[in-house]
Amino acid sequence: MTPEHLPTDQYDVQLAEKVVRLQSMMAPFCTLVPEVFRSPLSHYRMRAEFRIWHDGDDLYHIIFERQTRQRIRVDSFPAASDLINQLMPEILNGVRDNPVLRRKLFQVDYLTTLSNQAVVSLLYHRPLDDEWKQQAIALRDALRARGFNLHLIGRATKTKIALDQDYVDERMPVGGREMISRQVENSFTQPNAAMNIQMLEWALEVTEGSRGDLLELYCGNGNFSLALARNFRRVLATEIAKPSVAAAQYNIAANHIDNVQIIRMSAEEFTQAMTGVRAFNRLKGIDLQSYQCETIFVDPPRSGLDPETEKMVQGYPRILYISCNPETLCKNLETLSQTHQVERLALFDQFPYTHHMECGVLLTRR
Repeated sequence: MTPEHLPTDQYDVQLAEKVVRLQSMMAPFCTLVPEVFRSPLSHYRMRAEFRIWHDGDDLYHIIFERQTRQRIRVDSFPAASDLINQLMPEILNGVRDNPVLRRKLFQVDYLTTLSNQAVVSLLYHRPLDDEWKQQAIALRDALRARGFNLHLIGRATKTKIALDQDYVDERMPVGGREMISRQVENSFTQPNAAMNIQMLEWALEVTEGSRGDLLELYCGNGNFSLALARNFRRVLATEIAKPSVAAAQYNIAANHIDNVQIIRMSAEEFTQAMTGVRAFNRLKGIDLQSYQCETIFVDPPRSGLDPETEKMVQGYPRILYISCNPETLCKNLETLSQTHQVERLALFDQFPYTHHMECGVLLTRR
């Protein structure tokens, strides 16, 4: 596969291989056939990062081949959203003959939404000054005049200049409702928007008719917790990254949701608080004992759940686990399956044409 050509004719074969592989990995824990959720064949990635290569008077986007580290020129990128593909030549055209914007530019990051908003970050190996800002404003205004709903950011060592804002507001239909989701530049967001909607709707379906409250660890900008709030009395969610917590608080207000509480702490810290190992000032005024969480939701990093969180998670009747790494999921299931059984299994093709799989399991206490 090259960056400018997707093997769309191979999509079904690749997806079938993932289904077989996931089923094989899950065989020690369940005999379920995965529910399979397909990605769009192209233009599915809402964010992309490219290095910039300076070649005489020219410059262009590049990526590095993973194994050989060979440099590959990228003029179009069909895996990325239409908006990213439209912006790529426009950004280069605006920078190429502008010595202030061009000097020591080494990377461009794109973040876009289904609602056609974009944040473009220009990364530099030099300090940024007022002259840079003036030229960046002129580029932003020129692109807006061409119809782009765009925000520009400059980054350098210990410097971030956001000309007006460093986020976009996604709007997506989830289970018959439009959800607003603020996404902050340089913070985690789901890369495949169409797949994110399918994951949210699957999570809604498997938690329909839930009793009590929901506890969520690693909530990010509240992507899952806000969508799932309609299925629970209350939602208590934790997240450690400040920008994500701020985005989650905005999303709570924007979606008029009144039953979600976000706490800024790591999953490990929250485990310590719940087990009485440590007290935290951040929890003052929050009565943890008033929550009757019968379901816990986890969407951990690639490393999976740490042993202490594994133990804590086992204390809940139902566990909803979204995994971006089935290998660490299976490692966690070696422990979790001692107390719980897998009721539902889903494969979300978040990263088509790659080896990576995203999956979801619903576990209930034995």
